[in-house]
Formats: sequence, C-alpha cells, structure tokens
Amino acid sequence: MKSALITDFYELTMAEGYFLKGHNPRVVFDMFYRTNPFKGGYILFVGLEDLLQKLEEFSFSEDDISYLRSLGIFEESFLTYLSTYHFHGDIWAFEEGCPAFPGEPLIRVETDLIDAQIIESFLLNTINFQSLIATKASRMVHATRGKGSIMEFGLRRAQGEDGALAAARASFIGGTKVTSNTYAAKIYSIPPAGTMAHSWVMSFDSEEEAFRTYASLYPDNSVFLIDTYDTLGSGIESAIKVGLEMKKKGKRIGVRIDSGDLSYLPKVIRRRLDESGLEDATICVSNDLTEEIISTLISDKSPIDSWGIGTHLVTGGSQASLNGVYKLAAKEENGIFVPTLKVSNSYEKTTNPGIKQVWRFFDGYRNALADLITLSDEEIPLGEDIVFYHPSTDDSFVMKKKLYKEVKPMLTKQMEKGKMINEKRSLRKLQDRAEELLSLFDESYKRQINPHIYKVSLSKKLKDLKSSLINEYKEKIM
Repeated sequence: MKSALITDFYELTMAEGYFLKGHNPRVVFDMFYRTNPFKGGYILFVGLEDLLQKLEEFSFSEDDISYLRSLGIFEESFLTYLSTYHFHGDIWAFEEGCPAFPGEPLIRVETDLIDAQIIESFLLNTINFQSLIATKASRMVHATRGKGSIMEFGLRRAQGEDGALAAARASFIGGTKVTSNTYAAKIYSIPPAGTMAHSWVMSFDSEEEAFRTYASLYPDNSVFLIDTYDTLGSGIESAIKVGLEMKKKGKRIGVRIDSGDLSYLPKVIRRRLDESGLEDATICVSNDLTEEIISTLISDKSPIDSWGIGTHLVTGGSQASLNGVYKLAAKEENGIFVPTLKVSNSYEKTTNPGIKQVWRFFDGYRNALADLITLSDEEIPLGEDIVFYHPSTDDSFVMKKKLYKEVKPMLTKQMEKGKMINEKRSLRKLQDRAEELLSLFDESYKRQINPHIYKVSLSKKLKDLKSSLINEYKEKIM
C-alpha cells in the first residue's frame, strides 16, 4: 500500500475544512510547468505510469489514522472518512516519454475537491522529479551524437534510496542503457552493469594481478579501471598484457578512466590499445560528467565508447527541480463546470482557465510544428488556416493550411474512477517511444545552448475566455 500520508500537511487541513463544511464539488486541476530546465528547449514527460500505479494503492492505513488522531487536530468524522479513502478520480495525461513544453497541461485531474487536494503533493513529487531526470538523461544522450552509450551510475549520489530508484527509472526512459543500481535493475528490468572500484585494484599486489583475477571471474565483462596509480604507465600496460591473454581466449576487454584529462587520455590509450592488437577493446570514462563536458569531448573527437554518469544525472546537476505546479482550472456549480483561473500581477503566472486539450501539429513528414492549447470541446478544423495566440501577449500568427497535414490530441484518458485503463508498458518500450517521439522535433529544439523556442499557443476561444475572466476579476476589485 502507498500511504496517502505522502502529502503536505495543509492538504489534509484543507480537506477537513472542505469535509466539515460540506464543500466538495467536482473539480478539474491541471499539472503544468513554467520554464524549461537546464536552459533547454523541452522536457520529457516521465513518471506517469509510476504515479498511476501508486495512486491505485493510495490510502490511509489504520496506523496512519492513529497517527493523525494523535495530533489532536482532526475531527473523528473526518478521520472515519479518511479510513475508507481511495483515489477515485479520472486522469487525462500526455503519453509518458513525450516531449512537452512550458504552460501545457500535462495532466488533467477530474474528481471531487478533497480527492484532488490529497493527491496533489504526491503527483507533483513524482512527475517533477522523474521528468527532470529523464530530461537530463535525454540531453546527455543527445550530447553524445550517437557516439557511445550512457550508463547510469548514480546510486551513491542520489537523494536517498527512493530517489535512486526513481532516477534509475527516469534515466532509462530518457535514454541510458544500463544502471549500477541492482534493485532498480530487478524491479524495472533494466540491464545491470558495473566495472570495478579502485579498492579492488588496491587490494592486490599489482594492477596486473587485479586485472587478471577479475578477467578470470568475469571473462565476458572485463573492464579494467586503469587510473588507480599511473594511467599511461602501469595502468594501461597491465590492461594490455591481460587483454592480450584474453584475446587468445576469444574475449575482449575494456578500460575505464575515472580521472585526468578525458580528451587527451582516451586518444593516447586508443592508440596504445590499437598498436598492441586490441583494436576491439573499449574505453569507458567517468568522473562528474555533464552534457556540456560530453559535447566538448565529442567535438574533440575523443575516442570514447561509453560514459559512466552518476552525480549530475541522478540529482539534476545544475537544476534542483522542475517547477511543475498544480492549479484549479474548473469547478462544478449547479451541475455544470465553471472555468476558473489564478490571477497574478505577472501575466505569465496567470493560469489558463477551463477544461482543456492540447493539439500537436505536424507537417507532411511528421515533423512537429507547434502546439495549440484549446478548450476541450473545440474541434480543430483540418484544412483551414488557424490563428495561434501567444499565451501572455497580444501577438499571434497564422498556421497556414498548407503547412500542416496532421493534428494529434495530446491528452488521453489514463485512469477512470481510480483505476488504470491502459496496459502497463515495459521501460524498454517507454524508452523506445520517448526516442521516437523526440525524433519528430527538429534538432534546433534540442540544442544544448540557445535552443530554438517551440511555439505553444492558445486558441481564440481560450484566449477570449481568459481575457474575459481577468476583466471580470479586475471589475470586482475596483
């Protein structure tokens, strides 16, 4: 069971207030984020299936209720209500692994107010973190330009064991190939991988003995850590000697470098390996790698076959979190949903009202062109020019009918009455799908520095609704 105590305390005090006052209408909440992390051009939306699976089990145990009772704050009638609580709403969402952009409603929750509030913190915790890490992984994979695979080695640097598991899952969907986290490998069916630590080398009388012993135990996975003492001296020489012994047995080796100049050293090591007859030996590098470092090493033509990355992958590195938020968009009054919005002094923080849909436009080659946020009851008139309105200014542009050939709704129903309605997919399928969906975007949106800004706009009907509600609010306070 997933304890529903995984929520901010004020969610429960608000929920009790709604309960005691009999104020529990049907509502619609949107989850979206405000700005792209890492100064990038997109995110990968990740964490959905994890969220849905856990929401099916989201409830308060007897021990949870006893704890809440011990606080002396909550009425017994409310605690009785919580004792039978299960999430019972409907969820619409983007497909997991899909590229997404600021301001788009990535998840739409339709349920009663108490239900929507209780899940808020857990929903944001799951989606914000996993989307951040998947996006980081995607950026790192993109930085390699197809030259070498990314290995997730972040267990010891992650924020706790739960963070390590979530990071391993998200990283894999984002494009990493293996994980060092054995438990994550088990529960998510991710290939496990690892080489050796410096302590292995140091525990033997020589590097040669350490490498030969390891190779005898793991002949099909012999990757030697060569920078314990002298990378270009005893390290590579011992690796070559044992590597030639393994070659006679029909096996190949790899070497790993965890320090030093990662542009210079791999070039020298590659030459030494090739000259010795170990042309098929691989080179792995680690040591606080970032996508910027990877991109530089690729530009330097450093002959690297794989990248072992921990800290900057599983923690988000320079970006502490994704700024995803969860806002009320509509509430039921007299049997109909009435659009609502949060008004801010900053127009960029004024939310988009109503029950919405997002449409992605593609050209004849299935290249993504732009996204349009509409009200859910709007139809997209295929074969017509469509005006796209900027979310926070009066600017607009026309999507000419000759430019687009296909339009796809991005929000699809994922959960009904608290139960998942779609088949759960393996992480391998989610990874393949994420790669496929990202390939539909021009490379300019995926640049590491100054990426092209993907257009996300509002329909005229939604723009007019937003403007009218803002004007109504201004009239009330004047």
